[in-house]
Amino acid sequence: MSGSTFGRMFRLTTFGESHGPALGGVLDGCPSGIELCEEDIQRELDLRKPGQGGIASTARKEADAVRILSGVFEGRTTGTPIGFLVENTDQRSRDYSDIMDVWRPGHADYTFDRKFGFRDYRGGGRSSGRETVSRVAGGAIAQQFLASQGISVRAYTVELGGIPADVVDPAGAQGRPFFSPDPDVVDGWESLVRDVKSDGDTLGGIVQVEALGVPAGLGEPVFDKLDAMLAHALMSVGAVKGVEIGSGFQAARLRGSDNNDPMRENTFASNNAGGILGGISNGMPVVARAAIKPIPSIAREQTTTTRSGEERTLRIGGRHDISAIPRVVPVLKAMASLVLADLLLMQARQSLSPLSGLMELDAFDL
Repeated sequence: MSGSTFGRMFRLTTFGESHGPALGGVLDGCPSGIELCEEDIQRELDLRKPGQGGIASTARKEADAVRILSGVFEGRTTGTPIGFLVENTDQRSRDYSDIMDVWRPGHADYTFDRKFGFRDYRGGGRSSGRETVSRVAGGAIAQQFLASQGISVRAYTVELGGIPADVVDPAGAQGRPFFSPDPDVVDGWESLVRDVKSDGDTLGGIVQVEALGVPAGLGEPVFDKLDAMLAHALMSVGAVKGVEIGSGFQAARLRGSDNNDPMRENTFASNNAGGILGGISNGMPVVARAAIKPIPSIAREQTTTTRSGEERTLRIGGRHDISAIPRVVPVLKAMASLVLADLLLMQARQSLSPLSGLMELDAFDL
């Protein structure tokens, strides 16, 4: 088991390393007849690719141009595995030659060595954030499927470096720096990033993911709850160190009378539950937040050890982001989309009758 496959019926398997020839994946289980072309995937990849984070972004330049290799004919999915490929074109492996035997603090160097006894030290290899290219491509396919069912997923930054944003315009976040839902906070965030960058340090933050139009009934009791699957998906992203659903940790500070969502005429007056009750969607927007750790590659002196146990100090060079935000935002959107696509297919198969708005059952080849 390599841990490189996600999903049961809508399954994404990914491959590739930061400094290898290419990254890519195979998406299996997508129903036939879904409109899909390379531009649909490229649109999402362009939101994640290096250089898109402004002053917070790495200097590495990658076109991240995707090629669909299989599973699509005349602009529609065929129901067969969808293969895709994104070539690496701007690697500088020499930047890592002086740390091939050094464990970088905050990185997976030590744990990969302990697990495999051998690792690709160039940019972290498979543990690099660059592997998320394949997640975003797979998530873009999931979003095309979800859109055919009236479901949309969006994500935006609600906090950067401890400075919160007011969520006043989430719909416009994609067009702003840092995917900010608040136009007034952008200048403060940019100023903070400049200060932190000049200090040789990095920043973390919080990203909110929302799914709109999700019908009631998605999610399985006990182990495969919708919130459990979302937590799994979001926590699988390397930069994420915490996940909460709905009111999340704030619920621990409330009384039941405040945290419960009152029902009126078969709908809910509030959404502290984040659109999920008993692990199953209740028809309200599904809301999750992910805590993003600071990038561990910092231009400040740190203490570490080599593989042989020798203590030494280290200052990391190369090209690195100041924060995983904003480039992690489309990654989290992609992972949430993969979860919802998978659970839609599971629900259709389990109930033997289509959900409201779901395509006819025979389209799933069940």
